[in-house]
Amino acid sequence: MKSAVETLEPTKVKLTVEVTYDELKPSIDHAYKHIAEQVTVPGFRKGKVPPRIIDQRVGRPAVLEHAINEGLSGFYAEAVRENALRPLGQPDVQVTKVPGLTAAPQGEEGELHFTAEVEVRPEITLPALDGLAVQVDDVAVDDEDVQGRLDALRERFGSLVGVDRPAVEGDYVVLDLTATIGDEQVDQVSGVSYQIGSGNMLEGLDEALTGLSAGESTTFETALAGGERAGEQAQVSVTATAVKERQLPEADDEFAQLASEFDTLEELTADLREQAARIKASNQAVQARDLLLEQLVEAVEIPVPSGVVEAEVHRHLEGEGRLEDDEHRAEVTEQAQTALRNQILLDTLAEQLEVKVGQGELIDYLVNASRQYGMDPNTFIRTLDEQGQIPAMVAEVARSKALAVALRRITVTEQSGATVDLSEFVGSDEDDAAIEQAEAEAGAAEDAQAQPVADEAGEQDDAKA
Repeated sequence: MKSAVETLEPTKVKLTVEVTYDELKPSIDHAYKHIAEQVTVPGFRKGKVPPRIIDQRVGRPAVLEHAINEGLSGFYAEAVRENALRPLGQPDVQVTKVPGLTAAPQGEEGELHFTAEVEVRPEITLPALDGLAVQVDDVAVDDEDVQGRLDALRERFGSLVGVDRPAVEGDYVVLDLTATIGDEQVDQVSGVSYQIGSGNMLEGLDEALTGLSAGESTTFETALAGGERAGEQAQVSVTATAVKERQLPEADDEFAQLASEFDTLEELTADLREQAARIKASNQAVQARDLLLEQLVEAVEIPVPSGVVEAEVHRHLEGEGRLEDDEHRAEVTEQAQTALRNQILLDTLAEQLEVKVGQGELIDYLVNASRQYGMDPNTFIRTLDEQGQIPAMVAEVARSKALAVALRRITVTEQSGATVDLSEFVGSDEDDAAIEQAEAEAGAAEDAQAQPVADEAGEQDDAKA
């Protein structure tokens, strides 16, 4: 099979492929076999109709069409591999030549020629990592951090108590609410508990409830957030049937024993301080990762395939039923361009760093992803496998790992100037080498266990023969 590549744009190429008749023949033979199983010809059993009869009854053009449709994807994939292309979208394939429509002598049957225009990952050059540096926030934990965590813990053990005063931010209000558009009532809820300031119901509700006492009502106008009339302006009447505040338990030794495994408040606060430090250290790693990605994106001009972006934008807007929303389209387009630009950069980085994804790393990622979807891990992984999505998951793990490996190569410092050790979060080259060795040894052990079984099966076959 011959193939050639013509660059049309930085992100688009044209493949020209020539397939010999001998290479296409297995697909032609399969086409004859498949058609023979489908047609009924008097005097022949199904599946036993000779090719010459199929040519007479069905026509050789139909056979060739079947064969080409079956084999084209394989020939395209082979040409992509041979030319080391990295497609990002579906190809636009045009068949320009087919073998002869009538039987021909050996060697004179003709060839299959086709072209495929496809958007590909552009070639980009990344800066040397050892010359890059990022600066992150200090890890210092102050009393305010500890108090915040202690108050959050007290919130969990607090209780709601009714109060005889106007509602303020943070209070919980039990409310009845009615929304009308004109003379039509479009929504009604009763006995709902809502915390002022949470902002998770209607816009304007926080302001309307603030200052209301139990039994008082007010009205306001707002856009409906959901339902068939979402987005339409409605007149909302709300009544506060009760106002409650959360009363927190005293922070003392008794509370420490109630809320933790510690006996004293001093031990509890010491643990909370350690928790805050760990979280800040983890945040440093996230901040360093984001700053590095931002720095790399700014340092490299990355052309983005417009067709891939448009396809993703269309899919997104169609799913939301907002294909005609031009303002939202602009927002989604910008998001899609950013995501694809980051993907191109990280894929290139992963190749440059020769990142390898171990089986254990992939399984960990898939198990965590299954939890996010609330699915059984085995069911989740099986579904992805059936949909052919495992390679995409491997690529996603490789991108994440590429950033982690890159963070080992650059200089990370705090605002104070101290060097930051992120090995707890990004691992080390030694860790990766140990994982690869362990997986290789496990694979060798599995092969060694399987070999005696294979040998025994072979001996049984020989005995039967």
